[in-house]
Order: sequence, then structure tokens, then C-alpha cells
Amino acid sequence: MFTAYATVTVLTAIALGYGACLDLVRHESIAVIADRLSVPRSWMVPLGTLLGAGALGLLIGFAVPLIGTAAAAGLVLYFLGAVGAHLRVGDRRLGAAAAFLSLSVAVLALGLAHHGAW
Repeated sequence: MFTAYATVTVLTAIALGYGACLDLVRHESIAVIADRLSVPRSWMVPLGTLLGAGALGLLIGFAVPLIGTAAAAGLVLYFLGAVGAHLRVGDRRLGAAAAFLSLSVAVLALGLAHHGAW
């Protein structure tokens, strides 16, 4: 169980870290998505900060499981919001948001299975 938890957690943290960097530097590929979703570009840095904090929280969860669980739960909520933002404007290009939501749910489920509910 630990191997699955560790693998999914580390891969998710790396992917989220990359996404956070794209947000923090206001990369044009992310700005285009923000425009499509009617999300102000000024939100890119705060959203990137949240992603980075979530990635860091997942990794801290190896030492402090409660923080990892809280980070995973927060990421599930973050990506539910991202999917909702796509649906709100009728955008059916949900691939990345749905993938990150799935990864966040997987990390949360594996973490709870490995560490217990509290």
C-alpha cells in the first residue's frame, strides 16, 4: 500500500509543482485557459500559490500525515472548482482539470488507506 501511496503522491506533487510554476510565471498557455474560463489573469499567481502549497503539503504528508490529508482534501476542492469553472462557461475541455481531480482523489484515498482516517 505504501508504494502506491508514495508513487501517486510524488508524481502528483511533481505535476502540481509544474502547474504552479506555469501559473506563477503567467505562462501564456495557462493565460489562454484563464481567458476562456473568464477567470481574471490577476488570479494566476494566487491560484499558482495554492497549487504549490498543495504540492508541498502532499510531500510534507510523508512526515506529518494530517498535513498530507488536509492538502489532498484541499486539492480535491480546488479541482472541483476548476471543473466547475469549465462547466460554468460551457467549456467541455476538462481533460487536465479532470485528470488533476482524479489524481487528488487518488492521493486522498491512498493516504487515508495507508495512514487511517485520523
